[in-house]
Amino acid sequence: MDSRRGRPLTPEVKKLAVSVKHYFDQTEIEPNEPSVNRTADALGIGVATVKRIMADYNRDPSLLEAPAKNRGRPVYAVSISYQAAVRVYIRTANSEGRHITLADILEFLKKNYGDDSFHKATLARTLNRWGFEFGKGIRSQHLKEKDHIVAARRRYLREKKNNRVDESNTATQRPEVYLDESYVNKNHSNDFTWYFGEDGPWLQKPTGKGERLIILNAITSSGWVPGAKLVFKSTKKTGDYHGQMNWELFKKWFAEMLLPNIPKGSLIIMDNAPYHNILSKHSPPTPHSSKGKIREWLEQNKIYCRDDCLKPELVEVLKKLAPEPIYAIDELAAEHGHKVLRTPPYHPELQPIETCWGVVKNHIAKHCDFTMKNLIKQLDDGFKKVTKETCTAIIQKIRKIEDEFWVSDLQIDTKLME
Repeated sequence: MDSRRGRPLTPEVKKLAVSVKHYFDQTEIEPNEPSVNRTADALGIGVATVKRIMADYNRDPSLLEAPAKNRGRPVYAVSISYQAAVRVYIRTANSEGRHITLADILEFLKKNYGDDSFHKATLARTLNRWGFEFGKGIRSQHLKEKDHIVAARRRYLREKKNNRVDESNTATQRPEVYLDESYVNKNHSNDFTWYFGEDGPWLQKPTGKGERLIILNAITSSGWVPGAKLVFKSTKKTGDYHGQMNWELFKKWFAEMLLPNIPKGSLIIMDNAPYHNILSKHSPPTPHSSKGKIREWLEQNKIYCRDDCLKPELVEVLKKLAPEPIYAIDELAAEHGHKVLRTPPYHPELQPIETCWGVVKNHIAKHCDFTMKNLIKQLDDGFKKVTKETCTAIIQKIRKIEDEFWVSDLQIDTKLME
């Protein structure tokens, strides 16, 4: 019987506990151990649990039928997997001019993802992190995306649309290459399985996530980029893959495994991971740069500031005068005839390689035996599941999402100006 600590007992298990307890009450077995202890040993549950079940039964047998109460702390984080659905919900409401609040979004999540519930304050913080804000519109208050998110998305979509040959197929002027990093744990497996209710699930899984592999790769409409796959073992057990990546490692992979294997004049599309955005030595500073670097750049450009100026004052001047930052990886790509384009923040739905990771990890989950040797084998087999046809279909779907964003952004903008 599966009776892992902390998991609520089903009514069937409670009834079984009562039956076993009554059996031991009527049976003499040497040594004469209390029937409560023997019941607990037989079912693999705690003595206190057996006593609690019997107390409920003696008070009212119908209590055994009561649904189990959720134990432990409530969920304090909103899964990133809800981000795209929430964005569509908010944008649809914006385009229709509907007033929308946190309560509306909570109701939406409860209706569509009933297993999770969140505190309103948690949802508010999450929406702010995802780039939404609650502000005053022309006629009423409304929840909308922050201006810098909308602007970044518009610039990205404009570049993607300009790269298309026409609107009828996936032909592009520059070949498009999508790169990304991910990870998979040794114990990555499916959590659900069919089993007989009275027996409980026989599948016993190890505790914890196990050792971790970090993965770098890239796709085009023809499938995985040949020779671009890099897999290495993580040395940290906490955090996600970003904690294992750094600029030197990414630069080495980019230069030695990606650039030699992609088509000439490619448009390389990536997200805004910190190690993707290391400034070039030719770049002007950003507001995140040190006060000394900002002052030095201003003085080099004949913009003199008082000695007693605080950093916020220098940043204020910098924002007005400094051109766009130059990133080291962009320079490296340009040296080989390529161009880098970054997806807008918090838009994983615009990255087709994210779906490819899902295909690979689903395969691994179905064939997991909780060993590192098998994980490596299944990872290779999972990559084979992503074919040219897979990538072409995913990229076509992403193009439709891009078109929907392009049209709906304009509709929302027009609506807010009415």
